[in-house]
Amino acid sequence: MQQQKLSFTINIYEDLSELSPEDRDLLSKAVASKAKAYAPYSNFRVGAAVRLKDGTVILGNNQENVSYPSGLCAERVAVFHAKALHPEIPITTIAISSSSEENPIHKPAAPCGNCRQAISEYEQQQASPIRILLRGIDGPIYECVSMSDLLPLSFDNSYLNSK
Repeated sequence: MQQQKLSFTINIYEDLSELSPEDRDLLSKAVASKAKAYAPYSNFRVGAAVRLKDGTVILGNNQENVSYPSGLCAERVAVFHAKALHPEIPITTIAISSSSEENPIHKPAAPCGNCRQAISEYEQQQASPIRILLRGIDGPIYECVSMSDLLPLSFDNSYLNSK
């Protein structure tokens, strides 16, 4: 048997002032989008802001449904919307902000597995990394330089193509 350890590094910013103006703006747009989330069942609100290589910003927020599997996370709403409108323009950064009405979140919440897989698909398709910025209602900001850090053993099209 072989054993291999997989690990990754994240950058942790203690304050918004440590971010570039562009990243502060993107995170503030994710926070604003979070306020518009439709989350009457979980009261867990998530906002996402996607920056494309040309500077365009696309917003998303979680959309729940009484039939829980029918809802969609903020990250996928934003990424799918971005790729539907601008399929040829690479995504450079996604800022994600989350909060709960019952339990204030003072640390970043990472994307769920479905969102990680969806973002990973676009990262592989565009052959360039997608940065992830994460923040709760306050507290530290986590930066991952690539979705492959959050999903190191991703399922990709190499498993489907025999070429």
